[in-house]
Amino acid sequence: MPHSRSMSPAAYGVGKRLDMEPIPETHAALEELERYGDLQLREDLEQLVGRAKERIPGLLGVSLGMLSQGLMLTYVASDVDVAALDAVQYVDDGPCEEAVRTAEVVQTDANALLDEDRWRLFAQATAAAGIESTLSLPIRHGGVVTGGVNLYGTTADTFDGHVEELAKLFGAWAPGAVANADLSFETRLEAVQSPGRLKAQAHVDQAIGLLVSARGLDPDAAEERLRSAAARAGVSIFVLARALVDAFGWDS
Repeated sequence: MPHSRSMSPAAYGVGKRLDMEPIPETHAALEELERYGDLQLREDLEQLVGRAKERIPGLLGVSLGMLSQGLMLTYVASDVDVAALDAVQYVDDGPCEEAVRTAEVVQTDANALLDEDRWRLFAQATAAAGIESTLSLPIRHGGVVTGGVNLYGTTADTFDGHVEELAKLFGAWAPGAVANADLSFETRLEAVQSPGRLKAQAHVDQAIGLLVSARGLDPDAAEERLRSAAARAGVSIFVLARALVDAFGWDS
């Protein structure tokens, strides 16, 4: 099925230097999609995030999630692991989850996040990663929310005055962008397995303990929540566990 494109390549700023790169898991996912004939998605994404970075110098990372495909694609401009931050939201809620639920834009800064007790794990994780602001946008198609975009910034005012512009940029691109995608959570989990599984298991155990303590879950439920959240974000459970451990200053 061919893609429907709402914006011309020129609108994305073709020829501009790309300052943001896909994380390894997204690179692997794009390679998998290309095997199924989606040869345009990588180029479109590069142009899209390049345009966003050009307009927002303080932009550290972008992740785009498509609900129907269960796919998360993440680009970063630094070594901050924004994919792990996405996964933390899926463990314990966060602004992107609210944006998709309510179909409303959710903009936060570090202080506002820390004031939101319901997002405490996400607030701690973003603070540990040096993120000062986030912007979460619902993606709509035909009046229905079909996905969401997370953007992470270096300063508290990174996205001030740019919300409408970014909503238009990502909203115009998203419909039909991954029409051929059909990657299950299990497929993505297999793609992001770490060779250092045994060594990293200590972090998983600590993260399970954190959820047991913070949210009153039993260990099995806590582990299942970690695995599901990691799959949704397109990262390994070890990456997510490490983010939680770092956020709360635990180290093995």
